[in-house]
Order: sequence, then structure tokens, then C-alpha cells
Amino acid sequence: MFQIDLKNRKPIYEQVIDGFRQQIATGSLKEAEKVPSVRDTAKALGINPNTVQKAYRELENLGYFYTVMGQGNFVALPPEDARRQEVDALYCQAAKLIAQLLLRGQSKEEILKSLEAKINVAN
Repeated sequence: MFQIDLKNRKPIYEQVIDGFRQQIATGSLKEAEKVPSVRDTAKALGINPNTVQKAYRELENLGYFYTVMGQGNFVALPPEDARRQEVDALYCQAAKLIAQLLLRGQSKEEILKSLEAKINVAN
């Protein structure tokens, strides 16, 4: 299970959403896999069950979860449009970070070389 950073300015329910989205993206949670109950997740993360319920509702609205009455919540792969929007948003964030590096005197070549080195380490 992922961790919640209580010092983070991001709301706790959004951190829960991000944690589950990351687990789905990395394959830790697979399609049709049952996710822990609201109560179990709240206990594991040390947060209020109402906060977890809010995150689960939002994950369902976003297409990451679906509910089977009497059985719980399960992982759904989000629609292609949602995935494309997320990827576009990540590229926008990356572009802003690269712009900051350029403003701090880094050349395109230095940025690319550093990114390639970090990607190779991650793989």
C-alpha cells in the first residue's frame, strides 16, 4: 500500500486517488482485481474512512474503479480518452519543468543527457 504524506499541501483524498492511479499504472493493481474495502484502506493508511470513500467515489467517476453491489470495488482500466488526457497533462508538467531548467542555464543537450541517464537507471 502507498503512503499518505500528512505534511503535503495536496488534500488527503487526492493523495489516495494518486496512490491508486499509480498502482494501476504500474500494474500493481490489475484490471478486475478487487481493491481493499474503504474501512481496510482507511485503517492501513491511518485516515478517516469518509476520506477514503470520497476518493473511491472519485476513482469510480474517473473510470478507475467500478462497484459490484455486495462484493466491493474493482479495478477498471480507464477509457482511452482519460489515459490520453493524463499523458497530455504529464507532458505539460514535464514541459514546465524543462522550461525551468532552461531558465536556470541548462542546455537542451544537458537536459536530454541527464534525462536519458535517469531513465536508464530506472529501467
